[in-house]
Amino acid sequence: MNDSTTLIVDGMTCDHCVTAVREALAEVPGVYEVVDVQLQSGRAIVRGSAAPETLIEAIVRAGYQAREA
Repeated sequence: MNDSTTLIVDGMTCDHCVTAVREALAEVPGVYEVVDVQLQSGRAIVRGSAAPETLIEAIVRAGYQAREA
């Protein structure tokens, strides 16, 4: 069973952005681990049962754009 989701996040420009995205993802019900949020690649990897659409919505609410990788 693959319980990880990889997202492409647009709009991150600094470490504060990475922290904001990480915190937004961590608050989503069903997320049990934010594996990585990378500034340079713009990738976020999350483990848990949350739907990708829910993860994307959380990122958008934090002020960024995202899509499934």
